[in-house]
Amino acid sequence: MTTTTNEPVPAQLDYEHPPTKRVLEPIERISEVLFGLIMVLTFTCSFSVVEAGRSEIRTMLLGALGCNLAWGIIDAIMYLMGCLAERARSLRTWRAVRKTPDPAKGQRLIASALSPIGPLLGQTELEAIRKQLEQSPEPPTHPELSKRDWSGAAGVFILVVLSTCPVVLPFLFMQNVMRAQRVSNIIAIGMLFLTGYAFGRCTGYHPKRMGLVMVALGIVLVGITILLGG
Repeated sequence: MTTTTNEPVPAQLDYEHPPTKRVLEPIERISEVLFGLIMVLTFTCSFSVVEAGRSEIRTMLLGALGCNLAWGIIDAIMYLMGCLAERARSLRTWRAVRKTPDPAKGQRLIASALSPIGPLLGQTELEAIRKQLEQSPEPPTHPELSKRDWSGAAGVFILVVLSTCPVVLPFLFMQNVMRAQRVSNIIAIGMLFLTGYAFGRCTGYHPKRMGLVMVALGIVLVGITILLGG
């Protein structure tokens, strides 16, 4: 983007040159792992170990893997749709700022787009951004996906699918089905705690407490999913 000032364009409005960041932010990764865990737990927790034979175990494993494969694809598509929607909002703001003849209105549009940081910016900063957008080349007519977006979608798919593996591994390597289910549940509880712990660190909440909350929340969500036939 060609500019005439030294003030950087904020990320939400800089369509052509987004800031350098991780393909998936920590919160996004945590969310995908949690989602995959809940999906696989609906299979392993509703599995009857009393009547289970090797064929039933195989059916359960294929069902859990197939479910997470399907939801991994769906979640990846939803991620790409979210990227397009975010770009579309940025383009709408960009065009609106360029078209409005009222500088004050343009500043309000920018502040709104940069919420919650925008209202904290002064008139000088907002006006510098407005002038950059006004003097920049014409924005694209429609949003487009970048290589980073496709990498993020691939990451979403991989996280959802891989979260299945630790929970189902005991059923592959242990002959005693009841013991395998207990080990699987312990692994799942541990993973839920770790996702909650990581979520707490990312959001400023007490990590250990959030880990325990995530375990409880995961159990409740799995129970609701099984109860509703999910």
